[in-house]
Amino acid sequence: MGETKRLYFLDNLRIGLTILVIAHHVGQAYGPTGGAWPIQEAARAAVLGPFFTVNRSFFMSLFFLISGYLMVMSYDRGRPGTFLRGRLLRLGVPLVVFFTLVIPLQQYLCHCYVGDLKGVGFWQYYTWHYFGAGEPPAGWQGPPRPEMNFGHLWYVEHLLVFSLCYAGLRLVWRRPVEQNPATARPLGHLAIVFFALLLAVASATVRIWYPIDKWIGFLGFIQVAFADVPRDLSFFILGAVAYRRGWFLSLPNRLGTVWLLIGVTLAILWYAFSLGGLWLVFHITREAMGFIYPVWEALLCCGICIGSLVLFRERLNHQGWLGKTLAENQYAAYLFHVPVVVFVQYLVAGFTLLPFAKFALVTAVSVPLTFLLSAAVRAPVLVRRIL
Repeated sequence: MGETKRLYFLDNLRIGLTILVIAHHVGQAYGPTGGAWPIQEAARAAVLGPFFTVNRSFFMSLFFLISGYLMVMSYDRGRPGTFLRGRLLRLGVPLVVFFTLVIPLQQYLCHCYVGDLKGVGFWQYYTWHYFGAGEPPAGWQGPPRPEMNFGHLWYVEHLLVFSLCYAGLRLVWRRPVEQNPATARPLGHLAIVFFALLLAVASATVRIWYPIDKWIGFLGFIQVAFADVPRDLSFFILGAVAYRRGWFLSLPNRLGTVWLLIGVTLAILWYAFSLGGLWLVFHITREAMGFIYPVWEALLCCGICIGSLVLFRERLNHQGWLGKTLAENQYAAYLFHVPVVVFVQYLVAGFTLLPFAKFALVTAVSVPLTFLLSAAVRAPVLVRRIL
């Protein structure tokens, strides 16, 4: 089997993760998920609470794991200058376009929908509210400013920072790389458990000062939630190491099955804890949960990530015309899914439906609509070179 064919499973896994990200953001309007979202329904579906918690425990880390793997592969195949130009084009250009155009336009339209920027035109919003230039009108009591942010492109921003750091490390540390990165070096259960426990300790420590969902502008421009950095950064590094040691292609089926069962079991336990009243049975204190939750999160993340890699490698390592089309548009779909989701949520805002029914409807409409929009955006050759 050729290397390209062997890696179809990574394309398919990223497609699945992108669909999950879309559903995740749809759920923010209809469930007790926390976080800011432009459309907020009064009625909430309780089941979306644990859905949100389980998702955020692994899905972006799995993205980072795959990205770290593919980054090393990309660097090894070309020259450093080619790698850097490619990263700046593919990651940097979308960041600039979204930061300066797409996100401010999206936020302005959301403000118009809510009605908290009455009498404010887009240019006025763009200059003094989004970027915070100049003084607001006398007696201004609208939303706080400045509002400039990268939104869901924080992931792209982090990838760019990680990639630049990796390129700098390779340029400084000119050590010969292995010629055959596919040579397998075993990964066992004890190593995974040890990694998960270290990750849990790191996460718990960081969250003493930076609780979950607290976002800051690190160095003034890097949008980061430090509560998740130990997990996301470690999985990115793990992906780079996995390429060198051939883990993605050599993880035993049995190991993948065991860890997938661990991850799924921990997810089910969280649903039972949140919805089934187990929290009343065990009377877990806030202090105890501060230790239990990071361990649960780290083990679930390792379980789902390892198990999904093996499952997709063994069962979904092929691609037809639909899979190929979705894979080509997956990155653009991640970039453009939020405006699509908010638009569809706005359209169904007046529907008399249960919140979970709205969640299912908006997800079912937003997923194909996002990929169709992505294909249309990528139609010009110049755009396809970037996305």
